[in-house]
Amino acid sequence: MNTIHLHGTAFLGADFVPENVELTINNGIITDISPAREITGKLILPAFFNAHTHIGDTVAMDTQIDRPLKELVAPPNGLKHVILRETPRDKLISAMRHSMQFMYAGGTTGFADFREGGTDGVAALSAAKIPGIHPVILGRDGGELTAEAAGLGLSNAHRLESEIEAAAAAKKAGKLVAVHAGEGAVKDIEPAFELEPDVIIHATQFRKEDIRRAADEDIAVVLCPRSNWLLGVTDSAKKPPVRELLDAGCRVYLGTDNVMFVPPDMSAECAFLMTAYKTTPEETFRMATGGFALCGQSSVIENGAQANLFVMEDEGLLAWSRKPLATALTRLGRGAVKTVISPVSEGIYCKKQ
Repeated sequence: MNTIHLHGTAFLGADFVPENVELTINNGIITDISPAREITGKLILPAFFNAHTHIGDTVAMDTQIDRPLKELVAPPNGLKHVILRETPRDKLISAMRHSMQFMYAGGTTGFADFREGGTDGVAALSAAKIPGIHPVILGRDGGELTAEAAGLGLSNAHRLESEIEAAAAAKKAGKLVAVHAGEGAVKDIEPAFELEPDVIIHATQFRKEDIRRAADEDIAVVLCPRSNWLLGVTDSAKKPPVRELLDAGCRVYLGTDNVMFVPPDMSAECAFLMTAYKTTPEETFRMATGGFALCGQSSVIENGAQANLFVMEDEGLLAWSRKPLATALTRLGRGAVKTVISPVSEGIYCKKQ
């Protein structure tokens, strides 16, 4: 039996209640959570899920934002697509693997990636996979129907017959449909809803009626606030309408978007969201972990659950903290992550020492 013992302040259950505990993991399952007296200076947190990435963009990291968003990222001839087409496959795989290693080392054990490049793009990401991190691959241009893909990831909705057919085919195959909408304008929001997607990305320009519809139709909304601010599609805490989405009962997840502009660092994304949009630590962390629902998993720390978590050193801050989860998300950062434990398909549990 593979047994792991952890001791520290763990954030337990769906409400992330901080308790000083001894935690036992047997063969990847949390089998015991017992109160502890000794304080160790360690924080045990549910693993992050990065609900929106484009990790192929790693090959264009820190490209200058010197033109409109459409000219930077829109298919087929936006700058990123030109760079992706010119990048050799082995270099693309190496770059994607680097970003996965970066995410994993910071406590992210799952992510949803919009994978450009058709079947070849999906195959490249599948080939880049590393132990301990689970990619939910959302392909396009035929890639969405391959065995490795979890579904379709559309750049935008334009009411094109090809988009409608692709979404219908993905649904028929039992796969997810995800689409960017309302990032820089409102004109693509209604066409996106017409596709009956499972997920809408950005929703930066969502109006009251769009929020209500997403809630009523149980469409998950993925927000990427750092990307929105950096790319100039918002300069206001009202866009995206984070508070309104949460109050309406929408399923809201958090992602980091294009690696070419924003590091896939979920700790930094959480800190920015809390600062700019005044979300509570619990709301923020729920958004940063909830995306596991896209692959039928979770990272809740409770008896009987899979061990899907990471451990941070508190650097002495917990002694003074009146809100330990806020301290973890805003003051420590990915550099404080010392151990990551994650389920992988072979049933092995990987740790970063």
